[in-house]
Amino acid sequence: MAERRRMGYSVHREILDEEAVDELAKKSDSKPSLSEKVKKSMRCSGPRLKSCLLGSVPVVSWLPRYSIRENALGDLISGISVGIMHLPQGMAYALLASVPAVFGLYSSFYPVLLYFIFGTSKHISIGTFAVLSVMVGGVTERLAPDSDFMTWDNVTNASVVDIIPRDAERVRVAAAVTFLSGLFQILLGLVQFGFVVTYLSEPLVRGYTTGAAIHVIVSQLKYTFGISPVRHSGPLSLIYTVLEICYLLPKTNIGTLVVSIVAIIGLILVKELNSYLSKKLPVPIPVELLGIVIATVISWQVNLAGRYGVDVVGLIPSGLQPPVLPTASLFGQVIGDAFAIAVVGYGIAISLGRIFALKYGYKVDSNQELIALGLSNSVGGIFQCFAISCSMSRTTVQESTGGKTQVAGALSAIVILFITLWIGTLFEDLPKAVLAAIIFVNLHGMMKQFMDIPVLWRSNKIDMVIWVVTFILTLLLNPDLGLAAAIGFSMLTVIFRTQLPKYSILEQVPDTDIYRPLEDYEQLKQVPGILIFRSSATLYFANAEMYQEALGEKSGIDITKLLSAKKKLEAKRKRHEKKNAKEAAKRNAVDMEGGPEKEEQREIAIIEMDAEPDPSLPRAIILDLSPVNFLDTVGVKTLCSIQRDYGEICIEVVLAGCLTGVVDNLQTGGFFSEKVTKSCLFSTVHDAVLHCQSARTHSQDKVMYCDHSDTFVSPENSGGGYYEEVLDTCLYECIL
Repeated sequence: MAERRRMGYSVHREILDEEAVDELAKKSDSKPSLSEKVKKSMRCSGPRLKSCLLGSVPVVSWLPRYSIRENALGDLISGISVGIMHLPQGMAYALLASVPAVFGLYSSFYPVLLYFIFGTSKHISIGTFAVLSVMVGGVTERLAPDSDFMTWDNVTNASVVDIIPRDAERVRVAAAVTFLSGLFQILLGLVQFGFVVTYLSEPLVRGYTTGAAIHVIVSQLKYTFGISPVRHSGPLSLIYTVLEICYLLPKTNIGTLVVSIVAIIGLILVKELNSYLSKKLPVPIPVELLGIVIATVISWQVNLAGRYGVDVVGLIPSGLQPPVLPTASLFGQVIGDAFAIAVVGYGIAISLGRIFALKYGYKVDSNQELIALGLSNSVGGIFQCFAISCSMSRTTVQESTGGKTQVAGALSAIVILFITLWIGTLFEDLPKAVLAAIIFVNLHGMMKQFMDIPVLWRSNKIDMVIWVVTFILTLLLNPDLGLAAAIGFSMLTVIFRTQLPKYSILEQVPDTDIYRPLEDYEQLKQVPGILIFRSSATLYFANAEMYQEALGEKSGIDITKLLSAKKKLEAKRKRHEKKNAKEAAKRNAVDMEGGPEKEEQREIAIIEMDAEPDPSLPRAIILDLSPVNFLDTVGVKTLCSIQRDYGEICIEVVLAGCLTGVVDNLQTGGFFSEKVTKSCLFSTVHDAVLHCQSARTHSQDKVMYCDHSDTFVSPENSGGGYYEEVLDTCLYECIL
């Protein structure tokens, strides 16, 4: 391999501090005020109004330019394929939301049409989503439990659940929480709060969805075994539910279990066949549709419900539901759940949307996506839908079958409309165990996310900890509280990393203007008499004290001890001066009287010494602030304190690598004064080094006054520390 050619460069210029740079580059001091910014944002013009309209209703922008020749066929095939997937998934995820299956079909129709109009992603498939469905199910079962709808059956002499009013109440609860989550999303979008998704890191999202998938699986076990466990809510409810299911396993309905096993095996085999033949098949085999059709026919012919007690879907009304305003009295009870659903749904949708936008070279507007999802949920809530987001499995099918625009989503909604109006009633004999099997098989992708743990262990252990903690919190605290706790933990890891940064001493790469940490490199050159200190994090209230402590530790200077010693020496000097003044007054009085001098005069020796400093000790400190992106008031006060304290012991402190925002923080924080100007700020570390070397060349250290009976400890005899031991009887003055 040929050696890389190295090109040299030479720059000849003066040493530039911040004042010189401002003058050279003509820094502008004119910044728009808050009122001017508000006026500018409120100003309206024709082009701006047009841009706002096109941004708020994206379909107006792209639909007139829709290319039928290039996109129509792919969107048609994709729309039909995804619409077919909507049928089984909508019905299955309705079980997760604890509402009748037909409401899953409604949730696959209205929101999809609204996203077609307002959404900006061309490839994601909006509709029912397992994680959101189980979150909605937790709310509906909490506010409308079976125990509230028990009636006495005179035939069996036992209490039974009155299903019709229970389902009606659960639909009202689901619609209310969906409507409110949509309002949250619209509000966040209008205030340009799309960046909130940045707090949902990829490890957090994947750990959260994996934990939520476990909740989904556990919630469907009752349909797999044909049992009726007691509903548990609150923290640790998952563990209580698992224990309850284990207790009820002896009461398993064998017919239901057989249907579940056969359905799961059949779905897995055909999905594997799809994967094997993916390059040969123009579209995947609609395995889920075939599964529910075959299961429905067998159930109808064999009468699984009557002969074997297998639970089936039941009544599916044809047609659409009229719009109904959500029950406002429920909002107070579901507000926390609604916000969690809003954040999770948006986080999943924008993550997938950005993946496909990057792949195909277009932009997804994060704030407009919030508004689009919010309208889909809020309007959907009026039509008795439950919360929606995008599904990875449907999105993959939509993209792989040739879908290129949002038209594919609209066509899938038309397919669902056709099924809802004319075909839905044919699936009344469909066993719920088959829908549970569809859910289990569709979650295999989320189960593969457990493989993230060893990958993250090798790449970033903190991200691995976030994944695992998020997963555990989601399991123990349920998806709503688990998400809040996981975000809190993730933020704490950021705070801890800024509280415990890496502090380094920088030294020079030989014959360059580059400076690197001493502990990371072997061939570095020490700059005599100059200490260059850097922290890997920004400087703010949480780590300001540790910054000062690390500087003292790295420099070997106990600034507190030295300042205390200096104060004692100053007090000693004043006592000496006062004593000498009294003695001089007595001598003058005696001389005036002409009498003999009775008091011995203490001989004061003036010791002059060459103040050449120990090369290992700093005469100047350079604080490299290039990693600092902001300073709060505590950070500014810390820098003021460092410069003042070290200046009192004759060590110059200068700053290097300050960003413009950091300089502004110093300005507004009161760092500069008549004595401290921008001349102590330098654009680069090398400028600061050259300045300190130049200042040191022209400086002189002079002597000190010392009682002849005492001892002066010079730097050369201090054992390597910088004046580690200063005798109380010694007074020195250092003049730079």
